[in-house]
Amino acid sequence: QVQLVESGGGSVQAGESLTLSCTASSSTRNFRYMAWFRQAPGKEREGVAAIRLQFGNTHYSDSVKGRFTISQDNAKNTLYLQMSSLKPEDTAMYFCATTFDVIANLEPARYTSWGQGTQVTVSS
Repeated sequence: QVQLVESGGGSVQAGESLTLSCTASSSTRNFRYMAWFRQAPGKEREGVAAIRLQFGNTHYSDSVKGRFTISQDNAKNTLYLQMSSLKPEDTAMYFCATTFDVIANLEPARYTSWGQGTQVTVSS
């Protein structure tokens, strides 16, 4: 099973930017979707951004649309999440995940491989 390792989290001020990376232990070309999720204390895991690997189609939650950008580097087996105009409500543990499910999109239950997460804290 592929191993996913997130990095790039940290503490920033509101309005600043941060880029998260998720590196896979092996090629992801056979997977169908990769995505970023986040979970704040006491809240359910929320889908943030997803990318259909073979076609490059991207999907975003309404809460991050226009501020976050998901992208992939197949040569490096790495998924990125560029986050700009960060808000305190973006504070959460961010996870990357992947799946063979062709309709997974932003539904966490459809993802089978998960990283351990990286913490993002945004202060006002």
